[in-house]
Amino acid sequence: MTLAPPSIGRDTGAWELVERLALTDGIAQHPHVLRLGARRPDQRDLADAVHALCATHGRHPGMPDEAYAARAQEDAQDWLAILSDAFAGERAYLARLTAAVGPLPSTPGQQASEAAISGHRHALEMLARSARRGCATGAIAALTIDWRSIRAVLDAAARHFGIDIPADPLPPRAETATVVTALGGDPASERAISFGAQALFAQHRGLWDLLEGRTAARN
Repeated sequence: MTLAPPSIGRDTGAWELVERLALTDGIAQHPHVLRLGARRPDQRDLADAVHALCATHGRHPGMPDEAYAARAQEDAQDWLAILSDAFAGERAYLARLTAAVGPLPSTPGQQASEAAISGHRHALEMLARSARRGCATGAIAALTIDWRSIRAVLDAAARHFGIDIPADPLPPRAETATVVTALGGDPASERAISFGAQALFAQHRGLWDLLEGRTAARN
């Protein structure tokens, strides 16, 4: 997949670039995300999404752990450590939800779906391990944005299946904005951050397109 870098103006910071990409490429307005976050989502669709999210983001090490271990951007290490702790809690939440929703709903084309989800997970792992300074940082900055939408779906599943909803452990958006802007303080890092963010958003869109297609196949 070839990603076109967004246009970069002289006064544009790295976080602003990530936010611009989120508006056009993030999953917040994806129809299936909105459908599952609605008041009465379909139980099978919720279960399918929880299983897919667990397969993609529920394993250790997660993306922040991988990026922390890779140490491609030394000045991001403190921020990555905070996010590693936060996503450890989110993985535990995903595990509880996966147990609560029961088996994966029967869906035509299951083998192809599993291969596609494995591909998304591998692509995200490669982003997090990138040796290019700023690339993993950008991907994880984008993850913190998309995770708010993912969290809305997880919380909808928790309400539906009677699971307690834990507090959101991610740092406030303003803190992340300050950190990412500083980490993109030079043009090369800023470009790498925007590239990593764009790649993360593309993988997430692909995953939610897949889940939407699985809903159509079941119906």
